[in-house]
Amino acid sequence: MPELPEVETTVRAINKFEKQILKKVVVHNENLRWKVDKNLCQNSKNKLVIKISRRAKYILIHFDDSSLMIHLGMSGKLRIQGIQNNFFKKHDHVELIFNKEKIVFNDARRFGSIHFTKSFKNHKLIKDLGVEPLSREFNKDYLRKKCEVRNVSIKKLIMDQKVVVGIGNIYASESLFLSKINPKRLSNKITLKECDLLTKAIKKVLKYAIRKGGTTLKDFYSADGSEGYFNLNLKVYGRNEENCKNCKAKIKKTVIGQRASYYCGNCQI
Repeated sequence: MPELPEVETTVRAINKFEKQILKKVVVHNENLRWKVDKNLCQNSKNKLVIKISRRAKYILIHFDDSSLMIHLGMSGKLRIQGIQNNFFKKHDHVELIFNKEKIVFNDARRFGSIHFTKSFKNHKLIKDLGVEPLSREFNKDYLRKKCEVRNVSIKKLIMDQKVVVGIGNIYASESLFLSKINPKRLSNKITLKECDLLTKAIKKVLKYAIRKGGTTLKDFYSADGSEGYFNLNLKVYGRNEENCKNCKAKIKKTVIGQRASYYCGNCQI
């Protein structure tokens, strides 16, 4: 599943369409996770793109009075293609047509979605989301307040999208390793100092992944064609029974919240 760094990488690849006119939206398949609104094409026609941004894992294309929301789901991706290029791939569901180029939304598993909204902040899919992990609001004090009222594993808490958005399974494991916190530790036992280490680790890991272009899918490509995944040096995720890069102990695997979790029992307490 494309995670926050992959989505951020995609946003940066398509931000060149800011200040351009979205001439039209062509829907080839309306049956995505949620059926595409029949009025989306008409509502988006000939709109000036003011800004392109990200909220959680939603790609937001802003007009002066409304926005398009795109979620990549489990397997979705965007690509940029010349307007005269008739190349069509299986699972190309939606095209955003500009003057010289177009953005094509491809999603093999169709768990992605596209929505038109007058107020994205109040949209049902966004309004209850937690803070952005790279924001100033996500700090030791914020995390400690969330930790002290919950009795769940710290890994499960930082993956709760109502607490903080966009920390997927890989990034949670890597951040906890960097902050030397065992993923099975109960959140209400995490100290303020550890919250400081963890929030800083999360920011560091996400920024690193963004610089590298994302990690989650071996075939992940940003919209501009640049490849991710292979350039990222993972410390624990997917390294069960391999030597820890810090202490040489064996990396362990466990299941937390139905997700595989990797950690070093020696380094992470």
